[in-house]
Amino acid sequence: MIRVLICDDQEVVCEGLQAILQSAPGIEVVGKAQDGAQALEMIRRSPPDIVLMDLKMPVMNGVEATRAIRTEFEAVRVLVLTTYDADEWVLDAIRAGAHGYLLKDTPRADLVRAIEGTVQGKSHLDPAVAGKILQQAARVPTRGNSTLVDSLTERERAVLSHLARGLSNADIASRLFLSEGTVRNYVSSILSKLNVSDRTQAAVLALRHGLGGSDPS
Repeated sequence: MIRVLICDDQEVVCEGLQAILQSAPGIEVVGKAQDGAQALEMIRRSPPDIVLMDLKMPVMNGVEATRAIRTEFEAVRVLVLTTYDADEWVLDAIRAGAHGYLLKDTPRADLVRAIEGTVQGKSHLDPAVAGKILQQAARVPTRGNSTLVDSLTERERAVLSHLARGLSNADIASRLFLSEGTVRNYVSSILSKLNVSDRTQAAVLALRHGLGGSDPS
């Protein structure tokens, strides 16, 4: 059973999400928080598997809450669910350690799949959000990361390009005619070479350096 904590300052959104998720087998909504600070208190009492995180909230916003959660609770996943596809906070949330980014108009089936996939270690980026991230990342200094990206082999760069588009290991394996285990090994090598802790951070670097903006296959 996947334990989900919903964090959103709009009660109607919380109730709507709870109604959607309660009908999904294998998912349990264990709490609803009105802001990041309340979410942290609830997580400390009983950590969920994943937090659905809004960005703009009073007291403690979603970026601050994501950073605090990722610092204190390494096993808790954070999936941003936001209205702000053009907001620079989305890029800030990436840096804070969120594992995926969806818009609130995401179809319920896609939302459920994203929750399941995020808990399994996959990254989910709404195409509109990915486009905004690409635009904003182009304006962010690379701070020496170009050398790290250049250290990747041609095959690793191909895997990273697909990863940056939000594809799972299975999807990447299918595109590149590799086994899923081989892709998993490539991803581990990529994370190590780029000195990042998860797929989302690797995707950001890829987008900053022009990888993942279009289908590389």
